[in-house]
Amino acid sequence: MTIRKLPQAKAPAKPKNFQWDAPSDVLSRWAETPQAAEADEPNTISIYDVIGEDWWTGGGFTAQRCAAALRSIGKNDVVVNINSPGGDMFEGIAIYNLLREHPAKVTVNVMGLAASAASIIAMAGDDIRMGLGSFLMIHNAWGVVIGNRHDMREAASLFDGFDGALADIYEARTDVERAEIVRLMDAETFMGPSQAVELGFADTVEDGLKLEDAPDNSIDKGLMARRQTEAALARAGFSRGDRTQMIAALGGQRDATSSTPPERDAGDINTGLRGLIDTLKN
Repeated sequence: MTIRKLPQAKAPAKPKNFQWDAPSDVLSRWAETPQAAEADEPNTISIYDVIGEDWWTGGGFTAQRCAAALRSIGKNDVVVNINSPGGDMFEGIAIYNLLREHPAKVTVNVMGLAASAASIIAMAGDDIRMGLGSFLMIHNAWGVVIGNRHDMREAASLFDGFDGALADIYEARTDVERAEIVRLMDAETFMGPSQAVELGFADTVEDGLKLEDAPDNSIDKGLMARRQTEAALARAGFSRGDRTQMIAALGGQRDATSSTPPERDAGDINTGLRGLIDTLKN
């Protein structure tokens, strides 16, 4: 257990027809941030990606990846750097539980954005530090369930349970009253460092804590273009599945009707993607 002896988070069952997503404003903020250099300090885990497997890239930060990093670190203190829009709530809870069970001190640095499932991971820190200009964002469970009216009614009840599991984690870490936690989640609240510390979602504000930009020659321009396109499509109201198919069709990577996920971040920058970004921004 970590120093704070945080409670284990309840992991609700994941519906078979559930597809995770992140709020469009969160994706937009994150897509506009520069790519960050991976930390090379020992015993450091950098989470600079979506939470859960990103089936466009094969990337994403998963519980499996976290478990492997913790095995390598052993029983030593660990530092977790976060700049993520969130993603799969179930993976986020699993990662929280892994960090919560780590036998040494866990320090969490919010480098840019810790939103959605990433904010859940942040709550596993014995010491949560936020850099100037960083944000922590909490909200109700977000996702898509496909089916008939009976499936939708069942999904609403399931989402009530999901929200309760998330609120349990925030309540245990912050000691904020449950009603206020629920209000903050309903409002999809972005908290700057000072507010997060005041409410107990973070412990300190660190002036020198900031993202180190990745070297220019390591930045994947195609990746940046596709992420910005996805954010623009999300703002326009398209679901994650629809966004995948549209970007795949624009990029000409493979048939957009294929059931196999496209390689989202592969290939050169496509002029169609840039045109779509400009159109949706206007």
